[in-house]
Amino acid sequence: MKTKLLSLLLFVALPFAATAKKDSLHDIKLKDIDGKAASLGDYKGKVVLVVNVASRCGLTKQYKELEAIHRKYKEKGFSVLGFPCNDFGGQEPGSNEEIKKFCSSRYDVTFPMFDKLVVKAGPKQHELYQRLTGKDGAFPGNVKWNFGKFLVGKDGQPLERFEPREKPDAPKVTAAIEKALGKK
Repeated sequence: MKTKLLSLLLFVALPFAATAKKDSLHDIKLKDIDGKAASLGDYKGKVVLVVNVASRCGLTKQYKELEAIHRKYKEKGFSVLGFPCNDFGGQEPGSNEEIKKFCSSRYDVTFPMFDKLVVKAGPKQHELYQRLTGKDGAFPGNVKWNFGKFLVGKDGQPLERFEPREKPDAPKVTAAIEKALGKK
């Protein structure tokens, strides 16, 4: 009897355990760079590239390439999402207002920017990065530096991870974006 009950419980619970890792990121609450409430659910039906950004980094010039791919694929249902962080070498010390001004004046950034957050593992790590890089996340393992990139599908499922030095307009990245945009 106990064996049958245990088997029944496992049979019922197993499908849920298998899908736990596949939760959509659309339920994650955020604040935009102006402090207004936002959610990844605002991008339901779009392909997004989540990027932790910084203004005083050797990779900061990637803003130009991020803006270029944002503009190239925007009309097809794609958006770059910028998440400032000060986790690596204190390279994003500014306020949200200063970051916004820097991005628009230096790189003419039009893609959505969000409130500064923590991407490194630890008690202050933002839920988005816990679900992307935590031990039970889509891509376990810490973000290595500024400009780490995560491609997220129309359904909110993480699809690909690109390391900081991978240029946003590299063939590998643009091919992944185009493939994700082609999915129904």
